[in-house]
Amino acid sequence: MTRIGGAGKLFGTDGVRGIANEELTVEMAVNLGRVIATLRDGTLAVGMDARLSSPMFKSAVTAGITSAGCDVVDLGLVPTPALQYYVKCRKDLSGGVVVTASHNPRQYNGIKFIQEDGREFTRSMDEESERMYLSKSYRIVPWDKVGKVYVEDCRRTYIEGIMEKVDIDAISEKKFKVVLDCGNGAGCVTSPELLRRLGCRCISINAHPDGTFPCRNPEPVKENVEFLMQCVRDSKADIGVAHDGDADRATFVDERGEFVSEDVMLALMAKYYVEKNGGGIVVTPVSSSKCVEDAVREAGGKVIYTAVGSPVVAETMLKTGAVFGGEGNGGLVFPEHLLARDGAMSLSRVLELMAKEGKKLSELVKDIPKYVTLKAKVPCRDKLKLLEGLKEKFPDADFTDGARVEYEDGWILIRPSGTEPIARIMAESKSEKKAKELLEMGMEVVKSILS
Repeated sequence: MTRIGGAGKLFGTDGVRGIANEELTVEMAVNLGRVIATLRDGTLAVGMDARLSSPMFKSAVTAGITSAGCDVVDLGLVPTPALQYYVKCRKDLSGGVVVTASHNPRQYNGIKFIQEDGREFTRSMDEESERMYLSKSYRIVPWDKVGKVYVEDCRRTYIEGIMEKVDIDAISEKKFKVVLDCGNGAGCVTSPELLRRLGCRCISINAHPDGTFPCRNPEPVKENVEFLMQCVRDSKADIGVAHDGDADRATFVDERGEFVSEDVMLALMAKYYVEKNGGGIVVTPVSSSKCVEDAVREAGGKVIYTAVGSPVVAETMLKTGAVFGGEGNGGLVFPEHLLARDGAMSLSRVLELMAKEGKKLSELVKDIPKYVTLKAKVPCRDKLKLLEGLKEKFPDADFTDGARVEYEDGWILIRPSGTEPIARIMAESKSEKKAKELLEMGMEVVKSILS
């Protein structure tokens, strides 16, 4: 069996992912369907993103679930948070499965398990799933006990669920002009409609589902959304928004056409939620910028750090009663709505904040503390070797996830990715020179350990 997850495991930080038909196969998908059916033993929702291999894997997962005697509600092409919200609202479902590789490159796909409350499986649940998969102890029923498949549409439920929680009147009164880049992903089927129903003038780009992702890479980072930035400038829009492949993330461009750092947006919304709640806990991974903690403390809140991965963030939010959480990659978690990342909810809340404050996005973020955050990737196939080397090199580091090393004037984080065969290096300081020095040092450390 090909091991494709983090640290030599099948399941990484966010489900199972790999190159379609090479690392992730149809046979694996069938058996993973049997695993969740055996574990949850009830009707399961199944949905997919727009990747070319997603219909194939959705069919395989569905076959596995029904072969284990459980029924399937087929939701078709939907954003990941739309399926999660639907599962949460439907009290007769025992969970769900999303076929998606989220922000990963075109050739990848993945399978993600969802709990009955809409949250992703926790790491302990993933470990249990992996043990069952490897031992082949999943259930296969006789011919007359196989499950049925029903087709439903959850898009309206999802859109209306968001609209119930935001101030529609405040947003629609402003008649915001929004440029929306769906990235040819699953957000195409919900976010344009949501913006129209919020009273916005929506200019959509890359708004037809296409699994070849012809216009840009699915990850909505700055270097991939230059066309969006230009469209905001040319159309004199109020804001630009970009989704990743399954629309559980949203990144933002201000009215000047300038990309706003994902960490800055996380800090802005965390501060908003702490102020709105008169304090509270914000949960975020060790990979988040120091600007988040600075903004939260200034607003009277407290930050709790976790390992990287939205399931860990969500689980910690549930345990601590956090008012807000998220990752510095555009994945924000709004607990009153769903304990999972949600790109459409993110864009709605940002528009609401702009409307209520009567300020442009550039004005809202100008008070967020400024840091220089640099990121790099290094190929890494031997993640265990990297972790062992980091423990020898930095014995006093924080090993919550990888190695985070604090310095007087900055910090560096080196960690193996849970979704790709790479090591991620992050360095941050208020000085660009220092941030560059830390990043270069981190890259050299990784290369020397793996050489």
